[in-house]
Amino acid sequence: MKILIADDHDLLRDTLVAFLESESDITTASASTFDEAAARIADDDSFDLVLLDYNMPGMNGLSGLERAITTGRGQRVALISGVAARDVAEKALALGAAGFLPKTLSAKSLVNAVRFMAMGEQYAPLDFMTAEEEAPKHELAEKLSRRELQVLEGLTQGKSNKEIARDLDVQEPTVKLHVKTLYRKIGVANRTQAAMVAKESGLF
Repeated sequence: MKILIADDHDLLRDTLVAFLESESDITTASASTFDEAAARIADDDSFDLVLLDYNMPGMNGLSGLERAITTGRGQRVALISGVAARDVAEKALALGAAGFLPKTLSAKSLVNAVRFMAMGEQYAPLDFMTAEEEAPKHELAEKLSRRELQVLEGLTQGKSNKEIARDLDVQEPTVKLHVKTLYRKIGVANRTQAAMVAKESGLF
């Protein structure tokens, strides 16, 4: 089984590769932008499954998914994301995606999902698709709006305001405002402290 993993964040991409390569019957290839992934899809018809990060450069939302599906020669294409909401997952599945994988999936669940999709089935975690659209019941999370949580997640991943703005499809000044507000709400003075608080609390 051959899987193409396309994600612009090196650590996350390498982690996915390690998870899947640990299986004896799975080999992987990787790309860091949508254009690179699209070129690989066009040139190589041996992929059983393509995993596309919803927020990587060049994706342009779900248009990247549609392009990947039409570019390939029968390869199945699934979305992976750490920030996309349930409505994005539903639209992706309706467009013919092989599945939707939140980046919060455990390694075992990820491998099982990949096998499931490669066999021709459509996958999305039931708990994600049926969860109420509200902030998690978490002491730190309850202090923040949904958008502030998304910005904080970006901070914990070491992203710049510009990168977070691109991921969330908002203007950079908007991200700066959210950063300032969440600093005040969780009682920190800088990005490093914010990331440490979030990680120590188990939020991400």
